[in-house]
Amino acid sequence: MVQVKVGLPSSAGQSQVNLTQKNGKAHFIEHKGHSRTHLPKVDYSVIHAIPGRIRLRVPRLRHNPDYAQRLQVLLEADALVTSFRLKPAAASVAVTYNPKTVSEFKLRHHLGHVFQSAAVVVLKPTKHKTTKATETSWSGLQLSGAATALAVLGGPLGLPIPPIFMVGTISLATLPVLQRAWKGITVERKLNIDFLDLIAIAITTIQGRFLAPALMLSLIDIGEKIRDRTARCSAQQTLDLLSSLGQFAWVERDGQKQQIPIHEVQRGDIVIVYPGEQVPVDGKILRGKALLDEQKLTGESVPVFKTKGQNVFASTLVREGRMYILTEKVGHDTLAGKSLQLMEQAPVHDTRMENYAATVAQKTVLPTLLLGAAVFALTRNPARAASVLTLDFATGIRVSVPTTVLAALTHAAQRGVLIRSGRALEQLAQVDTIVFDKTGTLTQGEAAVVGVESLNPAVSSVRVLQLAATAEQRLTHPVAEAVIRYAEAHKVEMLPRSKWDYQLGLGVKAEIDGETVFVGSERFLRLQEVDMSGLEGRQKPASAIYVGSNDQLLGIIEYSDLLRPESREVISRLLTVENVEVHMLTGDNKQTASAVAAQLGIAPINTHAEAFPEQKATVVRELHEQNKTVAFVGDGINDSPALAYADVSVSFANGSDIARETADVVLMHNNLHGLLEAIAIARQTKQLIQQNTGIIAIPNLAALMVAVFFGLNPLAATVVNNGSTVVAGVNGLRPLLKPKNS
Repeated sequence: MVQVKVGLPSSAGQSQVNLTQKNGKAHFIEHKGHSRTHLPKVDYSVIHAIPGRIRLRVPRLRHNPDYAQRLQVLLEADALVTSFRLKPAAASVAVTYNPKTVSEFKLRHHLGHVFQSAAVVVLKPTKHKTTKATETSWSGLQLSGAATALAVLGGPLGLPIPPIFMVGTISLATLPVLQRAWKGITVERKLNIDFLDLIAIAITTIQGRFLAPALMLSLIDIGEKIRDRTARCSAQQTLDLLSSLGQFAWVERDGQKQQIPIHEVQRGDIVIVYPGEQVPVDGKILRGKALLDEQKLTGESVPVFKTKGQNVFASTLVREGRMYILTEKVGHDTLAGKSLQLMEQAPVHDTRMENYAATVAQKTVLPTLLLGAAVFALTRNPARAASVLTLDFATGIRVSVPTTVLAALTHAAQRGVLIRSGRALEQLAQVDTIVFDKTGTLTQGEAAVVGVESLNPAVSSVRVLQLAATAEQRLTHPVAEAVIRYAEAHKVEMLPRSKWDYQLGLGVKAEIDGETVFVGSERFLRLQEVDMSGLEGRQKPASAIYVGSNDQLLGIIEYSDLLRPESREVISRLLTVENVEVHMLTGDNKQTASAVAAQLGIAPINTHAEAFPEQKATVVRELHEQNKTVAFVGDGINDSPALAYADVSVSFANGSDIARETADVVLMHNNLHGLLEAIAIARQTKQLIQQNTGIIAIPNLAALMVAVFFGLNPLAATVVNNGSTVVAGVNGLRPLLKPKNS
């Protein structure tokens, strides 16, 4: 992770932006200063634009490399920019964005500010701090490699290398082992594997058998390096998670509209939110109205209409409309902020893989020491004692287990499953309970038409769909988009539409084919004085829009958040083949939750409705208290606390930034089959570790018997020990040998 400070020159002294760059993507942490309207003018023009992509010409790029570098940093930090491509020689920049969250007009205006800002900010890179553990790992590996090379040259090859060089190199390479052994004695109050290795290295080195300790050190360092590579860092990053909720906000102060950094918004401020923008605060609507997508926060897939006097919450997205909001809560005090705090307060697990094989090896330390001492006491031969100490399980396990884990993580990535750590892999192999969020995880997370019914004998259902689709074309409401998709899928021809009037939160009125057509909620049609008597005595669907023409009700279009195509199959396999207990959490009401659970075969007792972030985390904690190993699968901000508390957390590549940051496992193909892949890989890895334990234990035990009763050369003991380690390591690489499409 790299921190970059971006600020105005000292002569201006007006503004400073701190960025944290993580995994190649930068995020705003802090911004202090005045309005960006005082920035110098930078000329630019739009060359080409299509929905989702815009290319602009910025002449300054061609002759000012510093400006190009500053612009690159700002674009990397921009939440509205999905990706970009700078071409200084052509003075052009191509930007891709999500047209569902920001309009082209708004993006052009926003990029104008970015171009101006890049003219004055100053980049101040902070020094990258390499961790001590990384430095030690690399230097230890280099030293042990050098020791092995010198031992081979001075031993089997017979070159005249002074023994002092080999002793010195081996001594330096042994320092990390000495430090770990000393820590075990003084801090952990026990003799650990490193103490056993230290004694064996010391005895063989003193005897002048340099190849055996050098080989042992090389394998130990390789194992440690791979082990560190498979461990996910648990230290909290300096990324402010709230930065993912937006960087700037429009406020109305003293009758003037200003765009200010989001952290400068205060209680009592009037915040203005436009279409395509996220609400930055919790508050109450003073004036205006909007259609709000609250899926990230509540999990509800269908947008809700809100108007004056109603409460709105940070992180929700304005689909349509405009609102003036009286700010009541900001930052960590908002509902979204509290969800992030719950996540940050979750316990941080040990990042190093804790496996039964290492535990077994640790328990052999004292018996091996006692056996070596007994052999020395009976034979007075230090070489035989060194052979006994060399024939331990520790070195082989410390190499083979991390190698197997690393191979499994790589194999999983090739299959489209990102598993972040060895610990996550281990937990996944032991999972016996999986908790799914419903919306966007088991379902597709968007409205889809499930049926069209005519209520007028003179009108066909195709005609009802045709009128509704024609009336709703070019509207951005999710239900309107669902109707259009359904009509296109059924090859329904659109009719000419003349006048039309869309009423936010209600519906649309349109002149079509000589008819006055109304499409919208039941309330909307009643307000238009459409005869709704055809609904009497009928059970109304949970989610539907109504179609009327010339004051008569024509039909109903029912819609729903459909299940993912693979959900039934995946849940069925988890329940029947993998023998896993499955739970479902949702913010929906009990009736909706029960209907979805019934379709999937999830037991009613394992279905948890009306669950908000705190309740989701509570359900996971309660399952923990029942001694279950819990995996949680979710993709929204509202899922982040539960993701953090789970033994292993799973999200999708297209999930929210917070969910991806929290998750131990990310399904890169956005398909639940990836979860089955991950479990299969984890369980196969556990089996391989068990096999490798046998591969290491059997030859070492046999050689140990020979060393005790008949004597064994330390070099031969090293060959047996290291040979079994190599075989186990190669066996652990088997997942990588499988074809990617198998």
